[in-house]
Amino acid sequence: MTAPARTWADEPMTAFDIESSGIDTSTARIVTASVVTIVGSTPRVRSWLTDVGGEEIPAEATAVHHITTEHARAHGIPAADAVRQIRDALIEALYAGRPLVIYNAPFDLTMLDRECRRYGIEPLGAARVPLRVIDPLVIDRATSYRKGSRKLVDVARHHGITLTEDEAHTSAGDCLATARVAWCLAKRTPAGRMNIDQLQAYQREAHSRWAANLEAFKRGRGEDITIPRHWPIVPFELVGAEA
Repeated sequence: MTAPARTWADEPMTAFDIESSGIDTSTARIVTASVVTIVGSTPRVRSWLTDVGGEEIPAEATAVHHITTEHARAHGIPAADAVRQIRDALIEALYAGRPLVIYNAPFDLTMLDRECRRYGIEPLGAARVPLRVIDPLVIDRATSYRKGSRKLVDVARHHGITLTEDEAHTSAGDCLATARVAWCLAKRTPAGRMNIDQLQAYQREAHSRWAANLEAFKRGRGEDITIPRHWPIVPFELVGAEA
């Protein structure tokens, strides 16, 4: 029997996920984050809980990840320290040749970029190493036209991966599920036949096409909306964000 062809998903990778205080990447703060290095069958997990820089965690965010402002302030490390450590962990992965596996990368990477700027830390995008990202959300949207939710828990279920309630909406649990979905997509879709650099261009174009189509759909319904085409980070200058 011929062995299955190896893909980028068979190589070492590093998964990254953030649980935040909100959905606006310009103003929300990192509450927890995990960086999970996957080499072989044993993942190495690093996780952070921040004190959210003295900010409040809204009740609607707590309802998702179950972390209150009081808990974050009592047990979290200073947000600036956490942001620097997270950024350094990702740069270490990139220098080691491991791509970053991130579900909906423009959210997590843009938020990290804004947090870095907020604390005067050089952003990830300024590092002198290629930013190679695998975004299972982008690949799944581009290769499957099914209806229904594209939340991580639902996409994982579609690919036969069970994400328990305890794992869902924890940064470490989401990292592991994201890596498993990426592996399935590499084995089941044309994206798996690309090398890692070809995959960057493919995802960039696929995300831009999706954003343009969604924007046109929403404007057709009377919504005044602009959806950034950029992937995997929305440039700071593009939206005039304030740190």
